[in-house]
Amino acid sequence: MTHTRIQLLEEAGGHVSKLRVLVFAVDVVVAAIVAGCASAPLRTEASVSEIRAAEEAGAASVPQASLHLQLAREELALAKDLASKGEKEQAVSMLSRAEADAELSVALSREDAEKSEAREAVVRVRQLREDNR
Repeated sequence: MTHTRIQLLEEAGGHVSKLRVLVFAVDVVVAAIVAGCASAPLRTEASVSEIRAAEEAGAASVPQASLHLQLAREELALAKDLASKGEKEQAVSMLSRAEADAELSVALSREDAEKSEAREAVVRVRQLREDNR
């Protein structure tokens, strides 16, 4: 018959409290969860998608949007590098920054496009006023 470590301690006269057993069990579960999370691949889809959206929104032609698009690309690359080195927490943080910069790039691109449309509309209105005089 095989004995567990707890049974051996009890037989040897040692006292093992239920609390210690519970703490040990919780430690094992937490360690398993942490190990599982650490081995999970880095989820880059959202950042890559947002970077693509910024490119499609014309971020390259808007100076501020272009800057944030470049930052997003660099942060994504750094996140992948950190993940490959096992620095998951820092990689996830950098990935969040990449996504935020890409989103800002999209917003700046759209803002620029809307300003251009508004300027064109003002020009058309002025032209119509001139034509109706």
